[in-house]
Amino acid sequence: MKWPLQKALYRTAHAVTKPLVNLIKVPVPELITGAGSVTQLPLLIQKHGVGRVLLVTDQGITRLGLADGLVKALEEIGIGCSVFDGVQPNPTIENIQAGVAAYQHNRCDGIIAFGGGSPMDCAKMIGARASNPRKPVMKMRGAFKIARALPPLFAIPTTAGTGSECTIAAVVSNPQAQEKFAVTSLKIVPRYAVLDPELMLGLPPHITSSTGMDALTHAIEAYIGRFGTPFTDENAEKAVKIIFQDLEAVYLDGSDLERRNNLAQASYFAGLAFTRALIGYVHAIAHNLGGMYGVPHGLANAIVLPHILDFSRADCEHKLARLAVVGGLGDTGESTADLAMRFIEKVRDMNRNMDVPTHVAQLQEKDIPQLAQRALKEGNPDYPVPTLMNQQQCEALLRKLLPSVENPAG
Repeated sequence: MKWPLQKALYRTAHAVTKPLVNLIKVPVPELITGAGSVTQLPLLIQKHGVGRVLLVTDQGITRLGLADGLVKALEEIGIGCSVFDGVQPNPTIENIQAGVAAYQHNRCDGIIAFGGGSPMDCAKMIGARASNPRKPVMKMRGAFKIARALPPLFAIPTTAGTGSECTIAAVVSNPQAQEKFAVTSLKIVPRYAVLDPELMLGLPPHITSSTGMDALTHAIEAYIGRFGTPFTDENAEKAVKIIFQDLEAVYLDGSDLERRNNLAQASYFAGLAFTRALIGYVHAIAHNLGGMYGVPHGLANAIVLPHILDFSRADCEHKLARLAVVGGLGDTGESTADLAMRFIEKVRDMNRNMDVPTHVAQLQEKDIPQLAQRALKEGNPDYPVPTLMNQQQCEALLRKLLPSVENPAG
């Protein structure tokens, strides 16, 4: 099919889908925030009548002992807690199955997601499989295919990036096919989200930067896409303002509790925005770089983001200009084109200042056609992007990310 006709069909799909998306009432988790707020969770879990929880996390958190105090507090009030720490970065179907087995073996009736995006997504899918035992993970792929509500799910993020504590999505890896896919359902939004900055104080700088840029990508893609609403725009703007103000400072000084708290809030705001207004090509490409090479999601987003902003600028210049003003980069009376360019340059400056590479070390020329095909299969027409991209354009963009390419502009 000729590209002009494809574009017309995609835009028709967007026009039909937008009012339907805006009608969906997305659940919002009850929010508990502030330093030490995780100590409030045991009594809330008890209030929900949960007798035994499965705490889903990863071995890094287990080694650091971050969840030890919570486990002890739960047991002191008579709530059993079994720890499943088999979650890998980019959680796999096998991780989920192992978690379901642990949930069933220990006769749990609630789940705590404790960690970054991977434990969050894995916990959501463990809950989905536990409450829908006859439906395998692959049958949940896509949108709104989970029939029964999850067991009570309580989310405790230890990074400020994914926003998974308030989203309707979980991302799953299929190593056999070297791909990632999303599961989307209103049923997988956690009931409670605990934003405790004390749990984030020990994050190394490179995790702080990549997760922060992940949250920034969520906010920007929600804002410049075609499904935005006053609610999503407001939350995206709040997220961008905070991230511009605080991310680089926390990268340099990870002990700043107030700024850590601000970034946790920004991640949550960005999550509220993109779970309703959706994402775009940055994520489509990043998901597939992660699926094929295991590139960490936030890092992939950070690398790809300025390139997509360059590609889309002409069709979202006024929105980028508005974000520039929100982010303190200029005033409303200035040229829209200048403000938009300043915004994109700010993103590049942040990457440079936080040692984010300009290329993907694992990327190989021979994989680019397949990567582009997979990214566009994910993005077209599901993501309401400001500028539509075809196979040739996507391949050209990916080639800019090759490690052999000198790209001082980012």
